Amino acid sequence: MSDTPTPAQAKVRVPADDLRAFSAALLEKGGLGPEHARTTADVAVWAALRGVESHGIARVPAYLDLLAKGVANADARIRIEASTPAAAVLDADRAPGPVALTAAAAEAVDRARTNGVAAVGVRGTVHTGAIGYYVSKIAEQGLVGIGFVAGMPNMGYTGVKGAAVATSPLAVAVPAEDHAPLLLDMATATIALGRIRQAKANGTPLPEGAAATADGTPTTDPEQAVMPLPLGGAKGSGMSLAFELLTSVLVGAPIFAAFHSDDPAGRKHRQNALLIALDPAAFGGTDGFTAAVDDTLSTLKSLPTADGADGVYYPGERSAAVAADRAARGVPVAPKVWRDLTERAAQLGVALPATAE
Repeated sequence: MSDTPTPAQAKVRVPADDLRAFSAALLEKGGLGPEHARTTADVAVWAALRGVESHGIARVPAYLDLLAKGVANADARIRIEASTPAAAVLDADRAPGPVALTAAAAEAVDRARTNGVAAVGVRGTVHTGAIGYYVSKIAEQGLVGIGFVAGMPNMGYTGVKGAAVATSPLAVAVPAEDHAPLLLDMATATIALGRIRQAKANGTPLPEGAAATADGTPTTDPEQAVMPLPLGGAKGSGMSLAFELLTSVLVGAPIFAAFHSDDPAGRKHRQNALLIALDPAAFGGTDGFTAAVDDTLSTLKSLPTADGADGVYYPGERSAAVAADRAARGVPVAPKVWRDLTERAAQLGVALPATAE
């Protein structure tokens, strides 16, 4: 028997356009209409390009499962309920998150163009995907995008035994002229659930104060950890609760209270969101704003670099550089994800895309 270790499988690289078309074809075979399939694929590939693997191409099989189980509605009847010119609610009818939030972002941009500010709540969607995508779409139009999401409780809350609130994310995108847009995209948890699964697979300990057992006891043992702990303790858990009020409660579809009630229906998977668009023109002018954004970002990057740091970066800068590199060289797909995609393609009769290496 050879003592030579088996080399780890290399990631497959797929050109972004091919990966997008392939993903859309899978999703269309899974039941989505062509337009909705393309939209959902675009969100997944956008995240993969930027190195956000948890919301990248691995989400395609996950969406196929949600559609197959009827959790996500392939034939959703999305409708807009307007209350004022600058505010509206989009009823998603359990459409996949990329479909619902892309529509909400477009609605927010249209209303902000007329009113200076617009807020669009999203009621009853299913897994929003990378929230940074939607605020980035707003920023591409020269507006500031802000987004919140609330979902099913899967994270601890300071002082509570067991899971209490969701790892609800916040995202802000601010357009610039010469720099890549600022993109702050963060969860209210210290680490992602995927990080716990990865640590378990690798047998590596988790950081102190990052995860907990089922009863909420902090642990570094990935075998015992089942949920993340909130970022900054009471700060992260408080933010998550606030996002539930700003999204779910605001659109008349509470998740937190229903989840912790005696009604089993309260545990049915769903998410809500709020997207806000701000038009700089309503606050004094677009040109002056984006020039000042550039000046702010340039000032930050000109500050003295701390010992041991490889540079000074603003939110979204490094992921934009990753996206540029992957757009040129292809998107790396992990072996396990590629095997899953290959199996799905065989089942659904979809041709595999050409690989870059």
